[in-house]
Amino acid sequence: MTSTRHTPSPQVSPALPANSSGFVRVRGAREHNLQNVDVDIPRDALVVFTGVSGSGKSSLAFSTLYAEAQRRYFESVAPYARRLIDQVGVPDVDAIDGLPPAVALQQQRGTPSTRSSVGSVTTLSSLIRMLYSRAGSYPPGQPMLYAEDFSPNTPQGACPECHGLGRVYEVSEASMVPDPSLTIRQRAVASWPLAWQGQNQRDILVTLGYDVDIPWRDLPRQQRDWILFTEETPTVPVYAGLTPEQTREALKRKQEPSYMGTFSGARRYVLHTFTHSQSALMKKRVSQFMLGSPCPLCDGKRLKREALSVTFAGLDIGELSQMPLLQLAEVLKPVAAQAYLEQAGEAGEVWSHEQTEAARRQRIAQGAPGHAGGPDVRHTPNLSLEKRLAAQRIAQDLLERVATLTDLGLGYLALERSTPTLSSGELQRLRLATQLGSQLFGVIYVLDEPSAGLHPADAEALFEALQQLKAAGNSLFVVEHDLQTMRRADWLIDVGPAAGEQGGRVLYSGPPAGLAAIAESQTRAYLFAEQAPARRAERQAQGWLRLEGIRRNNLNGLSAEFPLGCFTAVTGVSGSGKSSLVSQALLELVGAHLGRSASQEEPSELNLEDEAPQASSGEVTAGLERIKRLVQVDQKPIGRTPRSNLATYTGLFDHVRKLFAATPEAQALGYDAGQFSFNVAKGRCPACEGEGFVSVELLFMPSVYAPCPTCHGARYNPHTLAIAWQGLNIAQVLQLTVQEAVQAFAGQASIRRSLEMLRDIGLGYLRLGQPATELSGGEAQRIKLATELQRSPRGATLYVLDEPTTGLHPRDVDRLLEQLDNLVRAGHSVVVVEHEMRVVAQADWVIDIGPGAGDQGGKVVVSGPPRHVAKHRKSRTAPFLAEALG
Repeated sequence: MTSTRHTPSPQVSPALPANSSGFVRVRGAREHNLQNVDVDIPRDALVVFTGVSGSGKSSLAFSTLYAEAQRRYFESVAPYARRLIDQVGVPDVDAIDGLPPAVALQQQRGTPSTRSSVGSVTTLSSLIRMLYSRAGSYPPGQPMLYAEDFSPNTPQGACPECHGLGRVYEVSEASMVPDPSLTIRQRAVASWPLAWQGQNQRDILVTLGYDVDIPWRDLPRQQRDWILFTEETPTVPVYAGLTPEQTREALKRKQEPSYMGTFSGARRYVLHTFTHSQSALMKKRVSQFMLGSPCPLCDGKRLKREALSVTFAGLDIGELSQMPLLQLAEVLKPVAAQAYLEQAGEAGEVWSHEQTEAARRQRIAQGAPGHAGGPDVRHTPNLSLEKRLAAQRIAQDLLERVATLTDLGLGYLALERSTPTLSSGELQRLRLATQLGSQLFGVIYVLDEPSAGLHPADAEALFEALQQLKAAGNSLFVVEHDLQTMRRADWLIDVGPAAGEQGGRVLYSGPPAGLAAIAESQTRAYLFAEQAPARRAERQAQGWLRLEGIRRNNLNGLSAEFPLGCFTAVTGVSGSGKSSLVSQALLELVGAHLGRSASQEEPSELNLEDEAPQASSGEVTAGLERIKRLVQVDQKPIGRTPRSNLATYTGLFDHVRKLFAATPEAQALGYDAGQFSFNVAKGRCPACEGEGFVSVELLFMPSVYAPCPTCHGARYNPHTLAIAWQGLNIAQVLQLTVQEAVQAFAGQASIRRSLEMLRDIGLGYLRLGQPATELSGGEAQRIKLATELQRSPRGATLYVLDEPTTGLHPRDVDRLLEQLDNLVRAGHSVVVVEHEMRVVAQADWVIDIGPGAGDQGGKVVVSGPPRHVAKHRKSRTAPFLAEALG
């Protein structure tokens, strides 16, 4: 592609920031939409990359700079070791000079397994295990355990009953047959599959001589047990469509069957489907027949009994891991003190294990905390001087790391808290805290919107952490939309001016103040705006949705009111209880009234390691009669494989395929719409089966993916690609951006409506065939919102969104606000959990939860119009909201 190189002009390339050791010089960057970019970026500085969504800032920071730094590192790694490392591609760039090693901290949404926890992400769990191994109080006669023996993720540490999950699962008759008054023909065995597969199981039972037309409860116990629990898989003739009597006659005459069918017991089907199915929907369905309960052997602590018998400060490792970090620090402080060692030789300080447990039980009976034992409640008895020395050293290290986490506002988290239950902001800060303790020097940290999901009060602690990394001699390259972070940056790189092909240029590179002179920048208007946001006429509530007695996580009997027919913002520091109130309690209680859960287009991926779902208690005491429909628009992926994309999710691809099937060429060949689906064998490329790429095995290297050599990434076979509509084949249509597709399908009303909504919500830069796996959480949420907005209204609806501005440039936030305002003007109600004060200032009503996080939160601090909330002295949101209101 031929394009003009863009270099920073002298007036926008000032001198280096103080303490900088030089520039990273990029020449000819063409990754994704970058247009042959040249730019000089200072080292040892806080550099912020800005621009509208899709402008190319992440392509420059991550896909070019970080990717090249990683590639150079991998070049120095022995070939046999490279296959153990997840490698990034070779960026499309002519040259990068002065590039140090790089570390990326990206906005990952958490792992699907609860085996990943706060303790494992921060490596604190490793130190805790070492503490118990080297300095724990062992029962008499028990040999010392290694650190691995205290991990539920190792064979030697995991509870043998639940295999380290903490829960045991049972598939019972009651769970699989909820209504025993039904017959087998009436689907008494609810856990069997639906449609033909379920009919197949029933037909096989007829062949085997079972009566499928009497109530389930009237079947003999032996027959019921065999149908549900047998591991046998007999294959028998099936006579489809025949009555039981006709089937018996056919068997006697040895008539040719319709087919041979294989039986599967109901429990066997449930467990096999859950374990092996690739379909999240199938997993979700069979999981409802599986009953989970805390493991009776380990009490849900996931460890073998020998490990749980070792105590420290009177606590087993399971109890210590359940403590909030702030409370954990209180337990460790006396152990880390010098006085702890001096007491090792004092008479009467060394207690037996039995004495420790007796003292602990006595204190629990008296209502005191259970982590006590010995003369000082925080002392671990029965320890030698060597053990106390080990305990002191480990406790000091632990305290240092815990202090970093609490400084970042995460003191309410416990070590055992699983990462899937954390927000992206909490995860980002956990990784950042780990890096603060790593003491690396001279590296580039590339961060992806570290302020996303953070309350402005928490963002202060984040900025301090970034400054610490910079002071240690590192460079910080931050992709960010937060205006406050931009203002505090040493250097600003604005990419744009728009998204996709209209972006990809460096408009400005220099100190933040210089951006004021760049008229082309869309960031400039927001960074230097002096006027207050436009005031909108206040709306009056059309009624009130009242929730009372809410108990969920840190909410303890909370009551709250949401105005109907209005735009409501729920605010509060991270961990205060906002999502517990809105995304959990509100959705569950209103959804239960409507007879179903909130509409979620993609079922969440389930795993046996997932924690049991927690139910919200409480009730809705008013307002339900005014809500006819409930819609949750979350940030979960719109699909988990590259086969799911923007076009298939929104449904517009169905219309596109029908257009191709209606062309004279397609009709002459007898092609239907299925011919133009890359998921159907007749139309897709047989070599890659419609994936568009193939896996290439490399000796001593990890497998890499390359475009399919047969279809060259088009995903379709030549016969399908030969059919054109308006000069485009089906693969070329999938390569169009939303903006381009609006023009291409201008005459197709059903398709154009979907495309225009996607464009208006700020997604014009996305390609129609862009795989779901490449979309951010914010992009997925906006696609869901656009899909919902194009539907015809079906009664007064309550829309619930959790942090919808995540990953949005201020210009895109304005677009989002326009769409949400349209919903409210149409008579619907919108509730958002939000940290972006520009959005909160535009709300009709604000509910501030807090005042702090965890146990210090969970209360309604203040509620009312934004200007009322901004004046509340005890609200941590108030001063930031007041600033946004101007």
